[in-house]
Amino acid sequence: MITSGELEEMVENQMNQIAGNAVHHTDLYLKDYERSIVSLLTNRQIMEFIDLPATREEYDYYLYRKTIREFSVDPLFIRNPKLASVYLISDKKNAVYYYNNVNEQSFNAEDIQKQRDYFLANTTADGQLSILNHTIIEGQENQMLTIVRRIRGYTSPELSGLLAIEMRSADLSALWKGIDLGKYGYLFIIDDKGRYIYHPNGGKVGTDVPKAFFEKLNQAGSSSFIDANEGDERMYVARKSEFSDWQLVVSMPLRELRKPLSNIRSTTLVVGLFTLILAILLAYRFGKSIAKPVQTLKSGMRETEKGNWATIPLPPHRDEIVELMVRYNLMVKRLSEAVDRVVQVELSNSEIRMERQKAEFQSLQLQINPHFMYNTLETIVCYATIQDSEEISEIVKALAYMLRYSVQTNLEEITVANELKHVMYYLVVLKHRIGREFEIDVAIKPEYLLHVMVRLTLQPLIENAFQHAFPDGLEDYHFIRIDGGVSDGIFWISVEDNGSGMSEMKLLQLQEKLNTNRLADGEVDEAGKKGGIGVLNVHRRIQMVYGEQYGLRIESIIEQGTKMTMVMPTSSIHAV
Repeated sequence: MITSGELEEMVENQMNQIAGNAVHHTDLYLKDYERSIVSLLTNRQIMEFIDLPATREEYDYYLYRKTIREFSVDPLFIRNPKLASVYLISDKKNAVYYYNNVNEQSFNAEDIQKQRDYFLANTTADGQLSILNHTIIEGQENQMLTIVRRIRGYTSPELSGLLAIEMRSADLSALWKGIDLGKYGYLFIIDDKGRYIYHPNGGKVGTDVPKAFFEKLNQAGSSSFIDANEGDERMYVARKSEFSDWQLVVSMPLRELRKPLSNIRSTTLVVGLFTLILAILLAYRFGKSIAKPVQTLKSGMRETEKGNWATIPLPPHRDEIVELMVRYNLMVKRLSEAVDRVVQVELSNSEIRMERQKAEFQSLQLQINPHFMYNTLETIVCYATIQDSEEISEIVKALAYMLRYSVQTNLEEITVANELKHVMYYLVVLKHRIGREFEIDVAIKPEYLLHVMVRLTLQPLIENAFQHAFPDGLEDYHFIRIDGGVSDGIFWISVEDNGSGMSEMKLLQLQEKLNTNRLADGEVDEAGKKGGIGVLNVHRRIQMVYGEQYGLRIESIIEQGTKMTMVMPTSSIHAV
């Protein structure tokens, strides 16, 4: 009886592990398709198609449809051959459909409206992913799953369109071919509304689960329960997916689970009736052939719980218990392989994130406030028109240096001395723009000039001071001071002015933008001008190079001035 109890517990644990493993693989499978949708979200042609007006030209529609297929959809079909279709529907009733190895269909305006209404009713307004047992392909009802989400256009942050992909629900069964549930065991999936998403009996897909069974399933949670709704008594174990809210249910016939136990008990009772001696001999034999393998199996399961994916040794004979041990070894081997694949995927994702961050950093360097360069070019044109002057040569030389310095995107860090030199050339150009000399007070000690800092961060702060600190023009008493030093293991560079300063509310708003740790996107201020790109991007670039704990600190008092301090680590000093 003790051995039988342990076997029942072991079988239930095995069903729990199978259900958990199947849910895990199903979530990975669906997340892979989620990433396929995410890869399309930032595609410019797709976003511009969403903004296409209802009165669009047919050629524009044809051009967008062709471009999206060539550069977005066809590569997606190649990477994911199991996808059946991809389609877009905008709020302006524009729609495109792409099919992969299924019969292509066309839809009129009324069909598109019905599809849009259905998806809007079954998706969330915040753009979250929704997984639906639905298809637009005729004749494929209850055979497809649709992954859909709302997306925005190119010109507005509002969600004004729908992006959906369809895949065959039968493909899910391929994930579980390696799971052995015996001749009569199987798995099926139920959605949160109590409908069959997948079932080996295809006739049940899309139908409602019996109400009594669904209630019992929800009450049991992660525990097993017994039910006879399918004709015979079966044991069920369910696991709920946090990703899709589906419940994956493992079903095994009770008679098959208890068959080994019944054989053991019957044999023991029959042998006991013949003779006590024979019973003792048989008890000793069964003790070795059953109890020891069970204990070995339990020990192996404890090691598995600790994360040690080790198989257990098999005895020389073969019976039901040894077969169970063989299945356990197979399960451990496949779980180990699955964990290795997950680790490889995580490493791959980490490399992708690093590449994206580097691309974001280099892109950021090229967008630091080009308006100063445009204004300077206009100044050069004016000088060239009025008179021949050496001033033009001076401006062009300074501008050429600044341009060469700006486009060196392969260098992320530079010495303080080089940044100060860049500021010096900026002042040469600025002198001709404002029509007067202006000297900046540089208070940085010589021993700090070889410290490294993020390139193209000092000049944007100087330019910001000229643009915002002296709105009524420069006076003789105005000053801008650059200082730097090391304090408590932190290297800092400050830019201070005695200009108009900022109000507490404006300072608080700017600090909140800094705390979001996002790149500036050129918000329009009250005066209708784009402002703050240079300051916010300087802060974010420092964080991208050195970490989130570094960046820009701002202090300001109205009518007294502003002080902006770049905070960086002291670990890096440029070699002489």
